[in-house]
Amino acid sequence: MRKNLFNLFVIIFVTIFCSLGTWQLYRLQWKLNLINEINLGLESKPIPYVETVTNNYQRVIIKGKLDFNKQIYLYSLNEKGQPGYDVITPLNTNLKNDILVNRGWIMKEKKNNKDINNFNSKEFSGILKKIEKANIFKPKNDLDNNIWFSINLNDVRKFTGKDFINYVLYLEKNDVLSPIPRKITSDLPNNHLKYAIT
Repeated sequence: MRKNLFNLFVIIFVTIFCSLGTWQLYRLQWKLNLINEINLGLESKPIPYVETVTNNYQRVIIKGKLDFNKQIYLYSLNEKGQPGYDVITPLNTNLKNDILVNRGWIMKEKKNNKDINNFNSKEFSGILKKIEKANIFKPKNDLDNNIWFSINLNDVRKFTGKDFINYVLYLEKNDVLSPIPRKITSDLPNNHLKYAIT
């Protein structure tokens, strides 16, 4: 009886560990594809934005007007781990559609500070990045206090009254000191092979 239980125990755990190893290999391939996709985007030349441009991480140039009245503050950490917000500003393009623009990171105390909106440009260059579904551990967005933890287009519609495409434009440079533009890089953590072997 004990021997049978032990054999069952071994079979179950071997199955679990093999499944976890296989899943890590799947994640490894996914991560390698993502890194390749980012590198292709970073090597791309800026092209004029049109609605048919759907390449993730494509560099584009967009003309339009920013709407500072419906600005979103997305909780995030800077490169040093300091808490603050990414400033997400709606842009009404010359093509008469709307896109969200990540203008960069600010410290917490600069939230709602008008100085961060000293930005008069009508032409914007940056990288289009697809909006990914938030993981289940992310808190819900606090629309009343304009504190966000993920970009959810349904919440964005409630907050702004507008529909947006499923991409965010990450500005690569600003003419102001704040917000500080987010740097998109292909230098991503990639330990899936090590985890699979483990």
